[in-house]
Amino acid sequence: MTAPTPAKLVIATRASQLALWQAEHVRGLLAALYPSCDVELLTLTTRGDQILDRSLSKIGGKGLFIKELEIALLDGRADLAAHSLKDVPVDMQPPFTLPAILAREDFRDALVSNAVGSLAELPAGAVVGTSSLRREAQIRARYPALRVEPLRGNVGTRLAKLDRGDYAAIVLAAAGLKRLGLAQRIRAYLSADDSLPAAGQGAIAIEALARRRDLAQWLAPLASAATTACALAERAVSRMLGGSCQVPLAALAEVLDGNLTVRALVARPDGSQVIRARASGPVAEAEHLGELAATELLGKGARDILSSIPAVGQEPSNRVV
Repeated sequence: MTAPTPAKLVIATRASQLALWQAEHVRGLLAALYPSCDVELLTLTTRGDQILDRSLSKIGGKGLFIKELEIALLDGRADLAAHSLKDVPVDMQPPFTLPAILAREDFRDALVSNAVGSLAELPAGAVVGTSSLRREAQIRARYPALRVEPLRGNVGTRLAKLDRGDYAAIVLAAAGLKRLGLAQRIRAYLSADDSLPAAGQGAIAIEALARRRDLAQWLAPLASAATTACALAERAVSRMLGGSCQVPLAALAEVLDGNLTVRALVARPDGSQVIRARASGPVAEAEHLGELAATELLGKGARDILSSIPAVGQEPSNRVV
């Protein structure tokens, strides 16, 4: 049965500028689909937004950005939540689900600097800022003479730290800069060969309670089949390898001519070892292809890397208790 047109929908969102942009984007899409529906935002502050003096790998991982939003889904204050897909833990379990993953923006990492146009131009000892162990490991592997230092805060805060001279360059997700109208700050896009992105990077995911079948029907037109397939492959890699903020792990899937290719990477945090894998096949086998890539990584030595990383602040379960 087709659910009747919704009269009102509430979207839970973080309070950061980028999160609000994403929620407003989803609100606009829903308003276009259902003009008579009243679509509201419920703005919340998460623990991940509150703790800015430590890296995510030390405070519990990306799940800290969504727990408060999930509580709002459970207690009925919100119908759905809008997330950056890369912030959604891969071990999602009932009562939560992702009924729609929107078409992906640019998946690449971007270099932002007031001094240089590429990482290769930076002198030895120059400080590069990033919030990601994944980026850090890949930068250290390719440019061992550079210093990589932690960089937390929203996009505006990170840019301000660069502009006051705390860093010679910083690396951010290109999609976030573009969505905030800051594409002009990008000095260079880092290719996937130089900086393989995080699983789900550039995509917006909508989360809801699994029992809300009405929402699944209403949200179905927003879902991108291609991005969803890529996300299945990328998140399968991360799930098989126990992906969390403690692990320098990357995965990127792309669809071309009906086939899907997934590239995956695991590295030591200091960049001393980088292991890569690739799998290709039909789009319908996306999740299996991600598992194949993860299996190849494990066979090449990723297990030793994973076992050597201290289990500090492990990524919390996606269940709300």
